[in-house]
Formats: sequence, structure tokens, C-alpha cells
Amino acid sequence: MLIYAKQPINYIVKNHSQRIKTLYLAKEIDKKEYSMLMKMDFEIKRIPSDAAGKMCKNASHQGILAEVDDFKLYDYQSFLNCDFVLVLSGLTDIGNIGAIVRTAYALGVDAIVACGVKQLPFEGILRTSTGALYDMPFAIENNIHNVMNDLKTSGYCTYGADMGGTDIRNVKVKQKRALFLGSEGEGLSSRVSSKLDEIVSIKMSHEFDSLNVSVAGAILMDRMRI
Repeated sequence: MLIYAKQPINYIVKNHSQRIKTLYLAKEIDKKEYSMLMKMDFEIKRIPSDAAGKMCKNASHQGILAEVDDFKLYDYQSFLNCDFVLVLSGLTDIGNIGAIVRTAYALGVDAIVACGVKQLPFEGILRTSTGALYDMPFAIENNIHNVMNDLKTSGYCTYGADMGGTDIRNVKVKQKRALFLGSEGEGLSSRVSSKLDEIVSIKMSHEFDSLNVSVAGAILMDRMRI
């Protein structure tokens, strides 16, 4: 996979340098930083800026790119002993998923399952999560009902995010918990919501239809920490 931009690459250099195959530099960097990079086990190549632009299809690469190991998916059933699982229902926006992964890792979520999709562009998610994807166990299971049933039979209390739910501040969250977040446009389907143990929401001071799913997810994840 090819990633680019300073933040995700700096994170991976610091925390997962063994996953980097080749680092590409398209501009000069600080001598101390270059000396540190030269001590790593990956190859470093200097390339022209226009070549870097072609590699990332003219995205903003900030003069640094890296070829890294592919992300390896987990089997979601390996998560059934975790305390806090996040389930994404039909989310496809790379920026939102990356932000959710980064927040989930920061707030102590143990694992994430993406449902309603057969595959995702992990190259982009790794970048938009600022590298945190490498630290977050992540699985894909197209059938959300399989996931829901397995979570319930494994003792989880299942919570779904929806504007019409109970204020999360008034909910006593269980130790084994799973938070379901719906898609950007549709939210959770009525079929999914009807089978969850509790629907929760964020009380707002002013009238809005909803918050962005990554923002709402961050607030709920924080308030569901135990």
C-alpha cells in the first residue's frame, strides 16, 4: 500500500517502522530527521516532486510517501471476548472511517467491525486514521445480523446511535458493550435498530438534524468508556 503526508508517515515511522518497505522523499528534510531515518531498516529513495505527484495521483503528499505492508483483516469472531466493540453499519466514506478508527483507538475501543460492505480501501483509511489503523483490530462482515447475533450470544449489550434514543448521559453502560453506528446518509436501518438492546443519542443545545457520524461516534465512545 502507498501512503503519503507527514502525519501518518511520522506515526508509522515511530510506531510501526517494520511495516515500511520504502520511504520516498520528494523534498529536503531536516538533517537530524534524515539521519534518524537512515538508521531504520527500510529503504529510502529521493524522487522528483512530479514523480511523487504521479504516485499519489496528484494528492497533497507534503514531500513524503511510503510503501507499507498491506493491512490484514481480522475475523470478527476473535473479538467476542473484548469489552468494547464498535460496529459500523454501511459506512463507506474514507475520511469518516479513518477518523472513527483514530478516535476509537484513542478512546479505548477494543475492535471494529465494518458491516454492509464487502471490501474497503484500506490504503486511504490507513492515511486518514493517521496510521492508527495498524493499532486497531478491524474486521469486515457483510451481514450485520450475523455480527449482532454473535455479540448477543456472547453476552454483549448492544447500543445503537440514533437521534430519537435515550440521552447517553442517562444510560448505565454495561461492561461488555457494542456500539452500532449507521451510515452517513441513512443511519441505522429500522430492522437493525429494532433488534438492539438500547438506542442512545446525544442531547444538543440547538436544533440540528444530526452530527457527522465520526463526531457523533467520538462523543458516544467517550461517554461509553468504563
